[in-house]
Amino acid sequence: MKKRKSTPVSHVSRLPSHGPPAVSDLQLDSKGRLRHLLTVEGLSRPLLTEILDRAEGFASSGEKKYALLHGTTVVNLFFEASTRTRTTFELAAKRLSADVINLDVSASSTSKGETLLDTLATLQAMQVDMFVVRHAASGAAHFFAEHAAPGVAVLNAGDGRHAHPTQALLDLFTLRKHRRDFRKLTVAIVGDILHSRVARSDIHALRILGAKEIRVVGPRTLIPAAVETLGVRACYTLDEGLDGADVVMLLRLQRERMSGYYIPSPGEFYRSFGLTRARLSLLKPEAVIMHPGPINRGVEIEGDLAYGERSLILQQVTHGIAVRMAVMAMLSESRESPACRQAGGVGSRET
Repeated sequence: MKKRKSTPVSHVSRLPSHGPPAVSDLQLDSKGRLRHLLTVEGLSRPLLTEILDRAEGFASSGEKKYALLHGTTVVNLFFEASTRTRTTFELAAKRLSADVINLDVSASSTSKGETLLDTLATLQAMQVDMFVVRHAASGAAHFFAEHAAPGVAVLNAGDGRHAHPTQALLDLFTLRKHRRDFRKLTVAIVGDILHSRVARSDIHALRILGAKEIRVVGPRTLIPAAVETLGVRACYTLDEGLDGADVVMLLRLQRERMSGYYIPSPGEFYRSFGLTRARLSLLKPEAVIMHPGPINRGVEIEGDLAYGERSLILQQVTHGIAVRMAVMAMLSESRESPACRQAGGVGSRET
């Protein structure tokens, strides 16, 4: 296995992107194609748009089976619990005809003291081609990518507070279907910004696509210091944050990542920052509601708004499959010459 200089896996706490340096160099091959997907930070607008366009091809084709990843082995390596993300990654890989293994990490050798590097080496010895990695430590996916053998792709399914790139991509894909011109959008991201890898990835992605204004909204204890360096406006009251917004992206209170008292109580957070029917009047009339899930009803949002007429939340789940198919297909193309591809760029259908 080719060794590279190691970046420690650590739990990063404070500010802005928390990303390792020169991550774009690691993500892209010499032709500018995706080799790994670790973060949206640093991706070019054309490349990000290409991912969304490829996802559109899958979503609109009506087909449920393609041969693009036939003969490819994908391992879902989840060190944290997940339902939506893991399931949609599995469905995406299977629709591309990959062989998929869901590794139960709690029952694996890592629970017996095996290191991440040993886990990677062992699985690579089984000729795994692609790893989908979710881990509580910021930088874990980057660590895997640094030490992966040539031709092995790593896809970050969420690492600590650092990044969740495919969630940001599916958020933008969903939003693009309703609001094509991002340059006209004012987006309010509301809730636990401090602990949210989704917030960071959404901010980077929205900036790449030229969003007019991005606001982060929440109590001071849940907004990182110097967050303005990310090109956002910090709002410490919901009225200010929602005023005239086109999009409100709600975030889950991540109590499992909190050590100490960041809020008085979930009920108090809802009274101050929960999206209620009464507060919808602060938004533009055509404004839409998003949430990465899982939803805490009565904490982040009034119950019946979650799947109401303004909500795109279930569409986000549906679109996650097409977006993850697009990323996996593009990663496979940087590994080797693709099989016959359709003119529209989606890929060959299973026959």
